[in-house]
Amino acid sequence: MKNKKANFDFEKLEVYQRAVDFANIVYEITKNFPKNEQFGIVSQLRRASLSISLNIAEGTGRYNNPERRQFYRMARASIHECVPLLELSFRQDYIDLKRHEKLKQECVELSKMVSGLINSLPTLD
Repeated sequence: MKNKKANFDFEKLEVYQRAVDFANIVYEITKNFPKNEQFGIVSQLRRASLSISLNIAEGTGRYNNPERRQFYRMARASIHECVPLLELSFRQDYIDLKRHEKLKQECVELSKMVSGLINSLPTLD
């Protein structure tokens, strides 16, 4: 994470930092996708990857655990949305196998981390 000073609690979370890093990588690699994909895979993959950190941030800003949990679940759903988009990007030869495997593994790790956030919340509010 470029900005080392954390002004908000969510900025201190490793899962948030990794989600921002993941979105940054997605933005970088999609710069090289064909122009005809700007409103297809590029747009979808960028929005889904960005949505992960956005939902983590918004969830931590909520005042009760059921709302936090819902935003964290949306973050996890966005991670899952990235998986088929990355698969299609690989099948269309927009990314190579090594990049695909690395990004998919990061999705696995992010999903586990977000699940950990969800499970850390008390069920009673």
